[in-house]
Amino acid sequence: MTSRVSFDNELAILNENLTEMGMLIEGAIDKVIQAFKDEDGSLAKEIIQGDRTINDMERAIEARCLSLILRQQPVARDLRIVTTALKVVTDMERIGDHAADISELILRNDFKSNFELVQAIPKMAEVAKKMVHKAIEAFIHCSIEEAKDTKKMDDQVDALFNTVKQSVIDAMKNHGDNADCYIDVLMIAKYMERIGDHAVNICEWTEFHETGAVNNIRIL
Repeated sequence: MTSRVSFDNELAILNENLTEMGMLIEGAIDKVIQAFKDEDGSLAKEIIQGDRTINDMERAIEARCLSLILRQQPVARDLRIVTTALKVVTDMERIGDHAADISELILRNDFKSNFELVQAIPKMAEVAKKMVHKAIEAFIHCSIEEAKDTKKMDDQVDALFNTVKQSVIDAMKNHGDNADCYIDVLMIAKYMERIGDHAVNICEWTEFHETGAVNNIRIL
């Protein structure tokens, strides 16, 4: 087997690993949406426990990337492919962390009494999950156009976050005695907004993957 064929085979396995990790973090977001809607403490605990699997996958993918660099000594575009995978897997792991962070907040709150306040959060989560899926697909398929389309969706997440923030401000003015719960609602919305930001990061690494530049700034 030639070194080129061996490298291409390793990249194929790497993409499979990234796809599998992507499915795990999308599943974590799905579970968070359900746990939040149902105030399901058991499901929230399952998400927190599942974050260990995501962390383990991150370490395994990092090890594969470093092994590829050491054994194959890639240059130019091949080097960009491996280094961007290292960056992307970090963003993916952080998405898993945010799902676990939200689950911790679900475990300590009763949100049903604040329906008007929290109804935008499942909408945020759905858009954020779609962004994550499309961002990973864009990276795997080396699609700059898909990455650009995905980045535009972040405006929806930001707008929904601002809606939640304003709702929290209004609620605290009128019902300050429940401030801790309101702050946790805002924290959950912020974690969702950060998930969208990490999806944007993955899209920007896709741009680098293909061009060696991020936001039109040449890096490699």
